[in-house]
Amino acid sequence: MSELFQILQQEWAVRALLASSMVGIMCGVLGCFIVLRNMALVGDALAHAILPGVVLAFVVVGYSALGFFTGAVLAGLLTAVGITWIQHQVQTKNDAAIGIVFTAMFSIGVMGISAISKNEGVHLDLKDFLFGNVLGVANEDLYLTAAIVVYVLLSVWAFYRYLFVTTFQPVVAETMGISVRTIHYYLMLLLSFAVVAALQTVGVILVVAMLITPAATALLLSDRLPTVLLLAGGLGLASAVFGLVAAIQLETTPGPAMAVTATAFYLAAVLLAPRKGLIFRTIRQRRLRNRIRREDALKQIFRLQQQGEVSEPALLQNLGYGRRILQQQLQFMRQQGWLERERLALTSTGRDEAYRLVRAHRLWETYLVNQIGLSAEQIHDDAERYEHLLSDEILDEVEAELGFPTLDPHGSPIPAKRGAPPLPLQRLEPGEQARIAARQMNEQITAQLWELQLLPHSALVVLAKTEHSMEIESKGKKLELPFRLAARINVERI
Repeated sequence: MSELFQILQQEWAVRALLASSMVGIMCGVLGCFIVLRNMALVGDALAHAILPGVVLAFVVVGYSALGFFTGAVLAGLLTAVGITWIQHQVQTKNDAAIGIVFTAMFSIGVMGISAISKNEGVHLDLKDFLFGNVLGVANEDLYLTAAIVVYVLLSVWAFYRYLFVTTFQPVVAETMGISVRTIHYYLMLLLSFAVVAALQTVGVILVVAMLITPAATALLLSDRLPTVLLLAGGLGLASAVFGLVAAIQLETTPGPAMAVTATAFYLAAVLLAPRKGLIFRTIRQRRLRNRIRREDALKQIFRLQQQGEVSEPALLQNLGYGRRILQQQLQFMRQQGWLERERLALTSTGRDEAYRLVRAHRLWETYLVNQIGLSAEQIHDDAERYEHLLSDEILDEVEAELGFPTLDPHGSPIPAKRGAPPLPLQRLEPGEQARIAARQMNEQITAQLWELQLLPHSALVVLAKTEHSMEIESKGKKLELPFRLAARINVERI
């Protein structure tokens, strides 16, 4: 370890570390927009296609970092224009257009370097351009890289809104007067800058790894673009630094080591990302499977209890899974207080939970028949699946969309929502008569009814229903009640 610290304190190592760090941050941030726009292949194309510009710059001005920069950027822009022109003007598939242009440009560059290298005294190594030579970074290269990184990051900051809207909503961007094509070409310019800056560190072939892999890793960890940009920049920095350190330790090529390090971070995110990682996704799927089994068992106990005595053999026959799994689910239900300790009988809490499942099942069946147009014979299996996935909010919306039905397509009653009155005023249709029930959900509802002079057992008739309110008449007085209140008033039909 002390030997590594001594190496990193040397001037060439400091320059290599600075150049790699800057390129890692820049490629990570810029790569987010490349990945989100499905332009990974375009990034690969530009990385290869700048080679003819490098060759031309060498012929004109010799070995010059600024010359290489100018030639590479011009070649990158020519490639971007050529790809876009073929995609829009010629009947050629988009990916085919990219492949045609970049392979032609790359081949021209390789042929040019091969031809120049035959001349005596010429030191233009193709391997350095393909795989980078970060250990040979000069001060001139460092200054140019720093200038490019600052320009690219400032451009992303300044034009963030334009990049955001053209990435996710290009049609909306056009209606706002933002030129999607101009932003596209400007992104290509920034991409060309990034590729040129990465020539010395990872080379034209592996720059794609630094552009794509940290961004893809960050997108596994977050869905918010500002967070993704910060994560991608950090991951690009970490990939460059740890890759360089690994290359020094293992005495291998730094560029490939950085690409492999970035890939290692990506694989770690694939496994461990909180929302999208395989491990946590497997855990969530297992929890969902257990919850579905538990809710199926609860519903079967509820049905068997309504028909008569509940028995374990009957449960096993109806559920279709083994005794061990059933015992696990029954033990969990007892811990939750859904099931009595000594026998297979639901507690009041368990019955409430079972009513919720039955309500979800029958509401979804009603929705499939009334809104989708399926027959009553086609809906049961689909309802069995989705009853476990429908939240109370979705069920409330479905119930409102259906007009608060009381029976499902099979004629079975649809239970009221837990905590809701057995017959809310909201369910009544115009012309129906009822009276205010003596027992309401809570004292707050009772107080509101007193303020409206709707006393217990007061008769009323529904005059009209709109999307957000109900009009009723009681004792010759017309009242307009909001739907939220009408859904909480308990009534009895007359």
